[in-house]
Amino acid sequence: MIDLSIRHLKKSYEDGVEILKDLSFDIQAGEHVAILGRNGCGKTTLFRILSGETDYDAGTVQRAGGKRLGLISQIPVYPPEYTTEDVLKTAHRRLENITARLEALTEQMAADAAPEVLREYDALSAEFERLGGWNADVARDKVANGLDIPAAMRAQKFDSLSGGEKTRVNLARLILEDTDILLLDEPTNHLDLHATEWLEDYVLHFHGTVLAISHDRWFLDTVAQRCIEIQDGAAEFYAGNYSFYVEERQRRFAERLKKYEKDQAKYEQLKRAAEQMHLWAFMGNDKLHKRAFSMEKRMEKLAVGEKPRLQKKLDLRFAEREFFGDEVVLTEGLGKSFGEKRLFHDLDLLIEGTDRIALIGDNGSGKTTFLKVLMEEETPDTGYVRFGPSVKTAYLPQIIRFSHPERSLYDTMLYEENCLPQAARDRLAQFRFTGEDVFKPVSALSGGELSRLRLCMLMRHDINFLILDEPTNHLDIASREWIEDAVDDYGGALLFVSHDRWFIERFANRIWELDRGEITDFRGSFSQFREFKARQASIQSAEKRRQERQSPPEKTEKRGAARTERQMARLERDIGKLEAEIAALDAEAEANASDYQKLMELDAQKGELNARLDALYAQWEALGE
Repeated sequence: MIDLSIRHLKKSYEDGVEILKDLSFDIQAGEHVAILGRNGCGKTTLFRILSGETDYDAGTVQRAGGKRLGLISQIPVYPPEYTTEDVLKTAHRRLENITARLEALTEQMAADAAPEVLREYDALSAEFERLGGWNADVARDKVANGLDIPAAMRAQKFDSLSGGEKTRVNLARLILEDTDILLLDEPTNHLDLHATEWLEDYVLHFHGTVLAISHDRWFLDTVAQRCIEIQDGAAEFYAGNYSFYVEERQRRFAERLKKYEKDQAKYEQLKRAAEQMHLWAFMGNDKLHKRAFSMEKRMEKLAVGEKPRLQKKLDLRFAEREFFGDEVVLTEGLGKSFGEKRLFHDLDLLIEGTDRIALIGDNGSGKTTFLKVLMEEETPDTGYVRFGPSVKTAYLPQIIRFSHPERSLYDTMLYEENCLPQAARDRLAQFRFTGEDVFKPVSALSGGELSRLRLCMLMRHDINFLILDEPTNHLDIASREWIEDAVDDYGGALLFVSHDRWFIERFANRIWELDRGEITDFRGSFSQFREFKARQASIQSAEKRRQERQSPPEKTEKRGAARTERQMARLERDIGKLEAEIAALDAEAEANASDYQKLMELDAQKGELNARLDALYAQWEALGE
């Protein structure tokens, strides 16, 4: 069954620019589809058309009868007295209406239990139960907790919330509604890792239809079953998730390029042959003119157009300064509080020259404050920070400000970077600031353009310690990729805060998780850290079940429990040793990344260790139960 059908959709802006030229596609019921395309290609315009917010010029848009549609990018206007809780409850208006009618019918039945009244009461009761009326409060609490909407925010006036908080509340409201088709426009913006993973799990188990626009490639990889790319106003289809799209798009480009080169070669061959035929015809053989004309018709059918091109990557590299010694940064007893809220305390940490560290944690946990303490923008309450003697730092903050935003990009480079005029133009051009763009005021730049300009300035200087705070925020996928290419070529120490799991997985060889004022230091990739957290959660869950089932023991039970505890302690020591051995193998594999034979041997050893580790975990869980 088709939930959405789009046929020959066209849409132009008031300035005459045609953004959707001939868009056609069908969405089957229950499909989860990613809508892709560069910024400005018409993705959000399409969603506004589907939701009825925007009209279109030509074509048809059909939705399956009776299907309810919700768009996350829209934040409705509510009465000024509404709290966040009132907004969340609007998702259950149908339930409130049913409840009010049931109360009225109850009063009516007390005086007159007519059959038609009883039938209406039974029908409404069944509908109330179908819509989850008995569990509405529980569902509201579950969604609010998952999207980090605490009790204090739920009691707060909705109008007083920030834009990001309103987006989270609106997403929660949409999830709570009885919606059949979800349109998600950048749903992970303003969400931390915990909330993003909760949303992913919800979308994965959502039985309705989902269309998602997102720059979060990990999110798209997880939830999308297929991708539709809007290119030149039309749709191109990919039967897989985002990773499949990347590979398939490259393969299709290679095929188009190969066909273009083949057609070009054939065109040139026919052109030379036709010219030769005409020349010979003038020498007395008029029949050769017909053959030449036939070749020219074949040339017209080839219709060799422009050469296929992918967007050119920026050739960018950080200017690196040689690093001497092992110590980049050392902290001892580091602590910071704001009023009664203690963000972190007693942090003893060491960053070394080869470290690429991802600092992760929930929103408000103190990640940005920690970076500001390192950069001496904030003063610690306790402890100190010491940098190595040869360390040269570059810092890209989350919120980028310039001291003179009224200056043009060109003047900013001249005054703040002390550039020569031609060097300033050349440098800006490397970062795709060309033509009249260089004379725009800095205040007119978007968030992504501000990041690009700041990086343009940072990358001129010799550095060996790079600190990034949410470097991919507000950037489209293409911009994220060019930042990643620049970071990939950088060989110094790296510390970054990010909720972009694709970015974390690509660059981190060490994870710092800031939680309840303490940092868990894990040496390994983000995927390995997730596996570690899953094992820890499994152990804690088994321990909790064991404690819940444990009855008051008699003497024999005490002896048996003590024996079990000893066995579990021994297993935990063995598990710890095996995990350390696996981590050592991972480090050795990274050091021998170019030695295929060695990697095969290490992989075999790791397979054996993982099998032993699984067996130990099985024994541990059996004892726990």
